Amino acid sequence: MYKTFSELKKGLRRDIPHLKKIKVALLGDTATQFLNIAMKGTAMNEGFVLEIFEADFGQISRQILDPTSEYYEFNADYTIIFESSHKLLSQYYKSYDTQIAFADTKISYIEDLYHTIQNRTKSRVIYCNFPAINNQIFGNFSNKVESSFVFQLNKLNYLLSAELAIKNDNFFIADLLSIQNKWGRNFMFSPNIYVNTEMVLSLDALPIVAHHINGIISSLEGKFKKCLILDLDNTTWGGIIGDDGLEKIQIGSLGIGKAFTEFQHWIKALQRRGVILAVCSKNDEDKAKEPFEKHPDMVLKLNDIAVFVANWDNKADNIRKIQSILNIGLDSMVFLDDNPFERNIVRENLPEVCVPELPEDPAEYLEYLYGLNLFETSSFSENDAERTKQYQVEAQRAVDLDSFTNVEDFLKSMNMVSDVKPFDSFSKPRVSQLTQRSNQFNLRTVRYTEQDIDSLINSEEHHTISFTLEDKYGDNGLICVIVLEKKDTETLFIDTWLMSCRVLKRGMEDFTLNTIVETAKKHGFKNVLGEYLPTSKNQMVKDHYERLGFTEHNGKWILNVDSYQPKQVYINNK
Repeated sequence: MYKTFSELKKGLRRDIPHLKKIKVALLGDTATQFLNIAMKGTAMNEGFVLEIFEADFGQISRQILDPTSEYYEFNADYTIIFESSHKLLSQYYKSYDTQIAFADTKISYIEDLYHTIQNRTKSRVIYCNFPAINNQIFGNFSNKVESSFVFQLNKLNYLLSAELAIKNDNFFIADLLSIQNKWGRNFMFSPNIYVNTEMVLSLDALPIVAHHINGIISSLEGKFKKCLILDLDNTTWGGIIGDDGLEKIQIGSLGIGKAFTEFQHWIKALQRRGVILAVCSKNDEDKAKEPFEKHPDMVLKLNDIAVFVANWDNKADNIRKIQSILNIGLDSMVFLDDNPFERNIVRENLPEVCVPELPEDPAEYLEYLYGLNLFETSSFSENDAERTKQYQVEAQRAVDLDSFTNVEDFLKSMNMVSDVKPFDSFSKPRVSQLTQRSNQFNLRTVRYTEQDIDSLINSEEHHTISFTLEDKYGDNGLICVIVLEKKDTETLFIDTWLMSCRVLKRGMEDFTLNTIVETAKKHGFKNVLGEYLPTSKNQMVKDHYERLGFTEHNGKWILNVDSYQPKQVYINNK
């Protein structure tokens, strides 16, 4: 699914004016011109435009340490630091007397660069880790010699994760080492090209590296895959359940069954990480569910599946049905099917859905999917593990709603309660994640890292509010985020209003506005000011403020606090 470097370069000739523009600084110790092109081409394919400031190679320290540099004048949203293993090896050779402390010294240098950037800008830092070079000075014994380059390189890559990425919310790692492990050193690096051009990445590797780096940016910008939709026969297990029967489908530890079992383990791990699983199968529903319920070697169970659709309808129509239940964008879905005909039907009818071209041999499924890096993420919280259950419960709510003659009676019956409180250290990961994931019900689409949330918690110019929602069906967790900014002595500005689409049409919008107005009154503000900034995803809230009774004023929406009448809701404070 990767385009070649030439294809990416040609694609830059297109002019797509509606795509979002993102400012990126690219700082490297080797030539990065072609990486620049690959990054721009890949970004355009993924739905945004990169405006890149590319410093001359070898100027990383100067650009970051000099407050008057071109880098700071550019004011990048993201800073990519690309230091190569080859330059690192040269530095190692020059530090003969201190090689045993080489990794620690280097990590201190990188940390200083990061904190300098954070003290002067709001740029997020993406640092490329180091592909392996075994200089064969000690051979296999290198891993027992602390002063060897191999030992120090391994230590440095570990410290990048353990000392920097984990402890700093705005520091992200582009894992070039994993790319090399997958594709091979000879694929990624050409000695002749390096010697003659100072380029350490081959033309073939550039699109893959660009895809991985852009994946981090995409996830931070709210563009990532949330849902994996599975075909069943010859995709999730070997054989056809309707023809072969339960005993003869292929799963387990023998033969090709091993490939399907390991495939299911990977899918189960994605589900535990928070990826929503759905089934879309041409089958009788009872037959399709039988392996999940009765086969002893099935790794996946019915309670792992958020939405299960098995019938003889068109698969594109069934995916639309799944999308309507989950209420997420089609472009956040991945569909896996072994049948080329079914894949093409979905591609033609639902071009936004990602449909990988699975290999013919199931033994190759996993390695192929590993290489695509489809499920990039920039955050993880404990709430992610509950996502499948929350969507299953939401489907049950939808069924029960049909049994009521009016919505008000249904809402009263739900016994809804909300825990309303300012952001704190416990809610910080989920609040940050919601700002990065929420695209549809998001009035201004401001993204916050955990570090940004810390700043808001400690800010005297902001009021923050988080909302959970619980009802008789279950706990939805934290589902709404509000950031209010003091504009002047009379006006409180709604900097951020976002909500999980799972809780729409339950009065949560009215409950939230009641809370915002109460906050404004409590602190002596006379007006609440709202703003809608359109994106390709948030059309559903275009008329949000008008529906709630705000009046348009100079392109924004204003609400008088004193004349506001609290709205009727069926949600109680916890």
